[in-house]
Amino acid sequence: MDRFLGAADSALRTLFAKQRATRACPVVPADETRLDDHERRHAAALMRVNHVGEVCAQALYTAQALVTRDEGLRRHFESAAAEETDHLAWTAERLAELGERPSLLNPLWYAGAFGLGLLAGRLGDRVSLGFVVETERQVEAHLQSHLDRLPPSDHASRAIVAQMKDDEAAHAAQALQAGGVELPAPAKGLMRAAAKVMTTTAHYI
Repeated sequence: MDRFLGAADSALRTLFAKQRATRACPVVPADETRLDDHERRHAAALMRVNHVGEVCAQALYTAQALVTRDEGLRRHFESAAAEETDHLAWTAERLAELGERPSLLNPLWYAGAFGLGLLAGRLGDRVSLGFVVETERQVEAHLQSHLDRLPPSDHASRAIVAQMKDDEAAHAAQALQAGGVELPAPAKGLMRAAAKVMTTTAHYI
């Protein structure tokens, strides 16, 4: 019962509370961000997508921590979720600086990701970890594409995305080291398709 209450609390805090990072937001002090209106809107759309990704990360890790019976693995998921909270806070703060809002569909994204996390967890710890490995690999590639697409002068957003990319690569490596298995190609393809729907929609809504 305590774990279920904790999962509910995590969902409410992710969706409705202001997140506070434990690490300072990455910045490039020597470089000032100057954007015209088109660049600002474009950067904000990309950062909204990144914020949605962090909402989903919270849901995934919370669900996986809920269903595993391995206390060490539960702590692993909870630690990863705590680090992802930094990303959630940074992207929310950057969105506010750009004068834009998070996705209106965040509760839907959270529910879907939570369901996927429960399914992965029910398939066993090694599959659950393998799901983390593949998710983080896809997120890392996605963040690299955003670094390629963000305005060159948006130093603030680029610094955040670069740090997030490094963190996601570390999460994938940790999950692999913890025993994650390689997922079959059809599963990877379905994950990419679902991510495409989410990122395309969140770009606008």
